Amino acid sequence: MKSDAASDAPEARNAEAGSEARIEPRTEPGMEATGSSVLNPLYPQGGPGPIRRFLPRSLLGRSLLIIVTPLILLQVITTWIFYDRHYDTITKRLAQGLAGDVAAVVRLIDRAETNDDLVQVFSLASGTMRLELSLSEGAELLVPDDIVIRGIVDARLQLALEERLRRPFVVDTRSLDERVEIMVQMNEGVLRVLVSDERLFSSTTYLFIFWTIGSSILLFGVALIFMRNQVKPIRRLANAAEAFGKGREVSQFKPEGATEVRQAAVAFINMRDRLNRQVQQRTEMLAGVSHDLRTPLTRMKLQLAMLNDAAGVEELQSDVTEMEHMVEGYLAFARGEGKEAPVTTDLCALLRDVVGQMSRDGGTIDLHLEQEIALPLRREAMRRCLTNLIGNARRYGQQVSVRAGRRKTVVEVIIDDDGPGIPAERYEDVFKPFFRLEQSRNPTTGGVGLGLTIARDVARSHGGDLVLAEAPGGGLRARIWLPT
Repeated sequence: MKSDAASDAPEARNAEAGSEARIEPRTEPGMEATGSSVLNPLYPQGGPGPIRRFLPRSLLGRSLLIIVTPLILLQVITTWIFYDRHYDTITKRLAQGLAGDVAAVVRLIDRAETNDDLVQVFSLASGTMRLELSLSEGAELLVPDDIVIRGIVDARLQLALEERLRRPFVVDTRSLDERVEIMVQMNEGVLRVLVSDERLFSSTTYLFIFWTIGSSILLFGVALIFMRNQVKPIRRLANAAEAFGKGREVSQFKPEGATEVRQAAVAFINMRDRLNRQVQQRTEMLAGVSHDLRTPLTRMKLQLAMLNDAAGVEELQSDVTEMEHMVEGYLAFARGEGKEAPVTTDLCALLRDVVGQMSRDGGTIDLHLEQEIALPLRREAMRRCLTNLIGNARRYGQQVSVRAGRRKTVVEVIIDDDGPGIPAERYEDVFKPFFRLEQSRNPTTGGVGLGLTIARDVARSHGGDLVLAEAPGGGLRARIWLPT
């Protein structure tokens, strides 16, 4: 396949496929859509760094991170201050209060002389101090050598009792549900004190945690709602710009959101209108000039036909024929810039149709379709693009293969031939309008140099691209990718 013979064939007509079309899954290594020609436009340098890889990439995520990070830091600092100051102080005072009551009871028992005095002490402790007392006469308290202190409550209570009792004791805050047991060695035996754990634990701790977490969740929810409403106009603007870049109509888009977002949306709308006007004016001018040139060319052909075999007539006829091909190329290029609306198209059926028409003149084109593919296309423009590429491949190669399939987020069409190919350094040059590697003036061998220009223009108008490479068989590979 060579670019200097850019096929300017007319638009393909519906025809039965002349070659066998097979649907089979097939993927060659290195042909993924993430190749060098289809880099991610969001990260053209290869993706985020090692630290940014773990950070949110969307505006909504980053905005929430900006809100949530200080909120979390504030909660952590507040909680630390609460536990280090408030909770520690409250626990210390509660432990000292309980230790003071136990010490007072112990002194009262030491002063009791009769059983009636003990009963009065037990009754006083139960009624005013909420302490349940029992005395095991003659018993001896076994104090463990290693006292295990679990938590700040145990530590505060242990320290407070040591300061006030100054006699052997054992504290157990774990064995009984919702109660604390304190065993004190008395002269008469072992005093057992049972007290509710409410005297050691403050309910403000749980209220603080509840209000801290609850308020954080509430503020986060409010921030999420507001930030989503702020991000929606930006997403709509991005979607509109992407749709416009793919050549689709963006008629329902309107500015909304914050002032800065509205300014960007208005700038986009103005840019869209200017580009549409520019393309329309260029297309109309090119089509008009090309159409007007047909009339004098027709008169020239008639005059040359009347000259019969006069000297120089053959050369003039050749020049007129070349000019006709150039005018047809202009018109084809203008049609490629037209206002055909994209519609959902069965790409596989379109490829079968084009390959069938190109196979009518003889020869075999191997068509491989990996799966059924439907996507928004300008049908006639894409038909012209495929006709030009497959026609070039057939013109300069004996074996032509066409393959189409999905590659992640794009659709890929590959056209290979076994022809002489093109030097790698001329791959981009052949896409220039009217550029021909074949320098003869014969339009049947060199065309007018608009075939590949039209093909790439059609691919890019759909938001994709057309690139050239060396085919595995030594010829030329034309690779089209289109966004889905």
